Amino acid sequence: MSTHPFGTIVLAAYSPDPELFRRQLTSLQAQTVREWECVISVDGDPEPIAALVAEITEGDARFRIVGDGTRLGFYLNFERGLLAVDERSEWIALCDQDDRWDADKIEKLLPHLDEVSLVSAQARLVSYPSEVETGRTTRHDHGAIFTILSNEFTGSLCVFHPEVLPTALPFPRASTRAAAHDHWLAVVASAHRGTRIIDDVVQDYVQHDANVFGDPSRLGSGSIRSSITNVLAQSQRFEGSRSPRSIFRMTFWAYVGWRQLMVDTLAARRTDDATDSRQELAFGRSRRLRTALSLLRAGRAREIVPERFTWEYRASWIGGALSGGRRAVARAVTPPRR
Repeated sequence: MSTHPFGTIVLAAYSPDPELFRRQLTSLQAQTVREWECVISVDGDPEPIAALVAEITEGDARFRIVGDGTRLGFYLNFERGLLAVDERSEWIALCDQDDRWDADKIEKLLPHLDEVSLVSAQARLVSYPSEVETGRTTRHDHGAIFTILSNEFTGSLCVFHPEVLPTALPFPRASTRAAAHDHWLAVVASAHRGTRIIDDVVQDYVQHDANVFGDPSRLGSGSIRSSITNVLAQSQRFEGSRSPRSIFRMTFWAYVGWRQLMVDTLAARRTDDATDSRQELAFGRSRRLRTALSLLRAGRAREIVPERFTWEYRASWIGGALSGGRRAVARAVTPPRR
């Protein structure tokens, strides 16, 4: 008889490639840990995906569809899935629609939740449709303060304890591409019992043209002209304008603002009155430039962040100073779910 606790796999779906989706759902069914429910949060019309899930899983009752047809985007679609987690769950795993899990993934990760609130692992990088393995991830847990600075927790590789949810939900709202569900959940978990990244490879991380990719390092290459074009496009998208003030606000939110929002929201939601003064001085509303620069230097020396990141972070700080960034973040802090 199995002794594994019941848990929930939260899968965010949006117009999935049928073949990749089939492979992913089949890999979930093959898990050696079988006591779970998979909540599939659909961004958009749920009916076509519900029909596809029923056909792929042959009516497996462990798969449940949520969604009312509205488009929320990747970030808030994961929030919707987490809001639907069964209260019986003793663990939660995040899942993308186009990867493929090793059969023992959950079994390998679950024991670590006895010691930490969130655990992550490594993945093979596999190109599709060529099926060529191009390498593997090399994620590292550098500690809570560096996790705020530079996220190394990939959502699809994470399993976490439900104790995180009362603090994490609702997700902080920020008008920026930088807002990421896995970054926020790792920051919250760090404030509970901590985080861990193990070196075990537990899945294929499938790379293809339709990937949703939020890693700022992808923006690190290209010409100055392409960088300017990207800045103008992001300003138009998130601030509704390409005016200098809008560009300052967009630049602020992409680095300093998003991190201030996480730290300030975490401080507002914690019930133990315990705050990390170094995190507050580096990222919070009372942040100090000297502390932030010291942290950037340390991150650069340890090769946690690239040189370009440190200069973009400085530009983000200036953008906030010129656009009232601290006050804007303070207005965006939301209370926890009741």
